[in-house]
Amino acid sequence: MSYQQYRPNSFSLLPVVVKNLLIINGLFFLTTEVVKGQFNIDLSDNLGLHYFTSENFRPWQLVSYMFMHGSIMHIFFNMFALWMFGNTLENLWGSKRFLIYYMVTGIGAGLIQLLVTHFRLMNLYSQISPESLDHILTQGTEILQEGKNFADPIAGEINGLINSVTIGASGAVFGILLAFGMLFPNTMLYIYFAIPIKAKWFVVLYGAVELISGIANSANDNVAHFAHLGGMLFGFILIKIWQKRNNHFY
Repeated sequence: MSYQQYRPNSFSLLPVVVKNLLIINGLFFLTTEVVKGQFNIDLSDNLGLHYFTSENFRPWQLVSYMFMHGSIMHIFFNMFALWMFGNTLENLWGSKRFLIYYMVTGIGAGLIQLLVTHFRLMNLYSQISPESLDHILTQGTEILQEGKNFADPIAGEINGLINSVTIGASGAVFGILLAFGMLFPNTMLYIYFAIPIKAKWFVVLYGAVELISGIANSANDNVAHFAHLGGMLFGFILIKIWQKRNNHFY
């Protein structure tokens, strides 16, 4: 069934869920900056997503990490993409379905990030002694907070994987991007506002770049590429489930 056949009952440039997500993300960012500046407390330690063996891990971080951002540019591009693609999807699906989709893809992205981290750590644990691993688990967080890391590259990578933090709405945003590409595949998008490309190819291109970057695992790359792919994966699965259950999905 073609998406052109759909006619929404109403249309808003800033529907309610998108609007409130923009507000909540903005409030979290401002609060984080104020608390850090005034009290030298980084809220990411409690609200950002940590690996589950880290002393800083809390279950609620699978939700709260989506509302944390590390810089103005980080939150700007995520919120711009949320508005740009999310308003169309919310107008199409309705607020309830859009919110479910956003939360499922965001939480799914976090779970994939933890899963990939787990497999990487399993490969590294065999290359280090139990004593060194215990030292990482007990002292690693403090060392990273000082802006340092272990001199041994294996110990440093393990420490980074266990005690680093994942923040941002990018996983859910990539899920939204995938949904837009699936439902409006031939809509023209413009890379850097100049290069035209159909939405379906834009999604394929972006997904390929994220996969290649994630596999490359560059030491200087602090982007959670597999979280982005996780958002797309959970989005794809959820859309397919909805399509099977509802012949009028579009």
